[in-house]
Amino acid sequence: MLYLAFKEQDLKKIWIEIKTANFLWVAASVVAVWLAHLLRALRWQMLYSSIQFRVGFWNTYHAVMIGYLANLALPRFGEIGRCSVVRRMEGVPMFASIGTVITERLFDIAVLLLTACIMVVFQYHVVSGFLYDTIYSSLLNKIHGINYYWIAVFSVLAFLLLALAVYFFRHKFSVKLLRIVVALRQGFGSYNKVQNKPLFLSFTFGIWLLYLLSMYFAFFAIQTTAHLNIEVAFTALVFSGFAMAAPVQGGIGVFHWMVAQSLMLYSVHFKDGLAYATIIHSSQLLLILFLGSLSLLIILTKNKHLRA
Repeated sequence: MLYLAFKEQDLKKIWIEIKTANFLWVAASVVAVWLAHLLRALRWQMLYSSIQFRVGFWNTYHAVMIGYLANLALPRFGEIGRCSVVRRMEGVPMFASIGTVITERLFDIAVLLLTACIMVVFQYHVVSGFLYDTIYSSLLNKIHGINYYWIAVFSVLAFLLLALAVYFFRHKFSVKLLRIVVALRQGFGSYNKVQNKPLFLSFTFGIWLLYLLSMYFAFFAIQTTAHLNIEVAFTALVFSGFAMAAPVQGGIGVFHWMVAQSLMLYSVHFKDGLAYATIIHSSQLLLILFLGSLSLLIILTKNKHLRA
């Protein structure tokens, strides 16, 4: 994906633009993202408290950072990884944690879809052409090219495999399966039991506001994007949100292409958009590598002391 994003681009010019960036603004962008990670940890801690698990803030924070680090190895692996950290450090059942993570992610998806709708309503004249040419027409062509015979075959096979799995688990692991279902239900119901729902929602919107500020601050890092306003950052945020949802480690490549495409809608050259995307993605990547590794080291050290 990274190769496709940078294919046929003048890498020397992009590198020159990156080297001459104002790294004070890059630092401001990174701080905004880090604050969003802190809010994410606080929000997750609220879900645990609602289902009667007292999980320490710093263990929650370290788990979040380790999760982001794990996502660089395998897409979505970090969600399991951070639940594993909380299980080891706080004794929370694995599937109860997974239920809280899924609940948390559903709220993020809801905010992403809401921001996408706001973008379409208020920036329709800007994004309509891209949405039609890149998404609608492409999707229509793929639908026309579908072989429905193979879809039917795969659907039948999927149904048979699902039925076989249900039968196998019911007869071989019925007690374990029941425990898993109960734990998942406990995690899924965590939001309903949150006492201070306005605070939880404030954390949710605060996370996305900080993401928006991160995109906006990074505009001032290079001259070719310094003139862009907060509305452009909003559009770039929506595009980057969908890019990070792609099953790619850390959104590498997809993030670069999507963000560069979003800036092209505002007359920014694709090359300059790639330079901007590289700056913001690389800075966040370095943040995760450093703080994620630090959190991992702290958790391993604490875990070793607990065992001793």
